[in-house]
This record gives sequence, C-alpha cells and structure tokens, in this order.
Amino acid sequence: MSDRDGLIARIRQVRRLATVRERPRSDAGGPPPDRLQLLEVRVAHLEQLLEGLQDSVHRESERHSRLIAELEARLQPGAMGAALAEDARNRGL
Repeated sequence: MSDRDGLIARIRQVRRLATVRERPRSDAGGPPPDRLQLLEVRVAHLEQLLEGLQDSVHRESERHSRLIAELEARLQPGAMGAALAEDARNRGL
C-alpha cells in the first residue's frame, strides 16, 4: 500500500469514528441537537482532517527535498567521476 493510500485510509477511518461519535442518540429523549452545533462539530472535524493532511504534505515535501538533494550530490562532477571509476574497476575495464 502506498503512502497516499495509507493516508486516505486513515482519513476515512477517522471520519467514520467521528461520525459515529457525533450522531445524536434517538433514545436520549431530549430535543434534537441544534443545526448550528452540528455544523460547528463538523467544521472542527474538517479542521482536524485538514491539519493532518497539511502535516502529511509537509512530510512528503521534506522527503522529496532530501531525495533531490541526494541526487544532486551524486551528480556533482567529483562524485560522478568517482562512481564511473569504481564501475570501470568493477567491470575490469
């Protein structure tokens, strides 16, 4: 499973759990919750999901930055020359 699929699965799981917790209980016998309160709960939940998504995007961005820096270091003339020389020695050229 890719990182993206894992993130989507976690978001769906959190959303399902929050939906179950937020549902008003019909057997409570009290008045139904105010629509504004329900919207506030939903917005708070969406804010939590957005923060999680932002964290995930930031981590992925940092990972890509490290990979790019590593590739740039390997493409430096000195590093490239050393890698080619090592390859030539290994092949017996």
